[in-house]
Amino acid sequence: MVRTLAKSIREFKTASIITPVFIIGEVILEVLIPYLMANLIDNGVNVGNMDYIWKMGLVLAVLAFASLLFSVLAGKYAAVASSGFAKNLRHDLFYKVQSFSFSNIDKFSASSLVTRMTTDITNVQNAYQMILRMAFRAPCMMIFAMIMAFTVNATLSWVFVAFIPVIGIALYLIATRAHPIFKRVFATYDKLNNIVQENLHGIRVVKSFVREEHEEAKFMNVSDRIFKDFSKAEKIIAFNMPVMQICVYACVLIVSWNSAHLIIAGNMTTGELVSMMTYIMQILMSLMFISLVLVIVMISRASGERIAEVLNEQPDLSNRENPVAEIPDGSIRFDHVSFSYAKSMDKLCLTDADITIRAGETVGIIGGTGSSKSTFVQLIPRLYDVTDGAVYVGGRDVREYDLDTLRNSVAMVLQKNVLFSGTIKENLRWGNENATDEELVHACKLACADNFIERMPEKYDTYIEQGGTNVSGGQRQRLCIARALLKKPKILILDDSTSAVDTKTDSLIRKAFLEEIPDTTKLIIAQRISSVQDADRIIVLDGGRINAVGTHEELLRSNAIYREVYDSQQKGSDDNA
Repeated sequence: MVRTLAKSIREFKTASIITPVFIIGEVILEVLIPYLMANLIDNGVNVGNMDYIWKMGLVLAVLAFASLLFSVLAGKYAAVASSGFAKNLRHDLFYKVQSFSFSNIDKFSASSLVTRMTTDITNVQNAYQMILRMAFRAPCMMIFAMIMAFTVNATLSWVFVAFIPVIGIALYLIATRAHPIFKRVFATYDKLNNIVQENLHGIRVVKSFVREEHEEAKFMNVSDRIFKDFSKAEKIIAFNMPVMQICVYACVLIVSWNSAHLIIAGNMTTGELVSMMTYIMQILMSLMFISLVLVIVMISRASGERIAEVLNEQPDLSNRENPVAEIPDGSIRFDHVSFSYAKSMDKLCLTDADITIRAGETVGIIGGTGSSKSTFVQLIPRLYDVTDGAVYVGGRDVREYDLDTLRNSVAMVLQKNVLFSGTIKENLRWGNENATDEELVHACKLACADNFIERMPEKYDTYIEQGGTNVSGGQRQRLCIARALLKKPKILILDDSTSAVDTKTDSLIRKAFLEEIPDTTKLIIAQRISSVQDADRIIVLDGGRINAVGTHEELLRSNAIYREVYDSQQKGSDDNA
């Protein structure tokens, strides 16, 4: 985990190295000050030597100022290093997710990735800053103060050494019991974020079904679990302070008692006592800071493991060596293809699909819910790799192509149409970032989107809210179709992407496809027979298998499934009439 996260430090290595250097300088000066104070008391104050007092006072003032300067510089560079580290972590995490295939993304929920990119990275950032400052300062302070204490009085210094194992054992017990709870808490945070995202995304449904109380109960249930776990962990960590205080006060009492006897016997001076008490506090405060760092590291360790889990995840899909960078045409061939999301031949979603589709052909795909229609088309741009068999595009196995080349040649309009916050123009240019205004308008006319865009106050500069919530479902679908057309693809896949438009508009879109992009291979998944009946061929999928292939008329005569769907839709149409 540490090695994985450390790769994100990069350009902030210098700041990370400079910080401990300044801290060591600060610590050295701080431990020298009590030693010089002892000399000031013994050789200046006690004997009334004003020249010595002024001289040592000036030296102490300079050392104090230098120590303050080192402390400020250490704080500055620690802040730069930790903030930069967090920035790089967010960058690396986001870019890693962008490289994932669908199967990789399926392992992590959206809410979990959001938690890792926000709360978890913040925890790691705080821990890194504490490590740079306190994790270096506290041990250095303890070591240097211990050396100076032994220099002043070796006998009394063994008191500190005796208490270190007690504190170490206590901190170990606290850490081993608290860490599993923090790990569980952050997993629960994922569920909490998921509930919030789901509720906000579906707020219209929640309100229309008057389910606010149900959603509140779900939220409170998860929130209460987080509260209980955090409370339990904090109760364990709370033992840290009493243990430290007991050790501190015990040390002070033992040293004070023995020091009094030594001073009376003439074996110790007042200045040495003052410096000894200062070193006691420095050593024990260092131990307290170490325990504080340990608590923060305990919390951040769970976060670090979750971040490293994503960074260490290897994309399932990658380019082969010397991938093919050009696709000759939009022909498609499924060569006895089987596919399983679980990557097991015992749990196949698509079984022995074997079909050839010519370049420029229009193919409809019909099937019931769960018949693997979407799975079938997602194998073409290699969103998933086949479990068995091979998919060919332009005469070559899709695994031989460069991924960007393949996906730039295949335009998909998915079932769940997604628009991003920004203007209509900005959304359309996802298909082609260099498209001219004329090309945007032409694509929108083909998708029958131009008519409603022109009625908007800002036309193509109209702002689209996140998720396209300020346009209707049908408008959203037509904008997504226009966006796909701007790619000028060799293969166009419409995954039930005209379900929210009326039959007349659906017909006009299909007519535009036929006239304007005759050389593009078109695959149209649809629930309505009317959306595919003019296709060159229609594939009927049933239970993950190709049940039949043929024209509308051929399937009406020979295929019971197709005929049943057609009759039910015709009957429904007659009833509505």
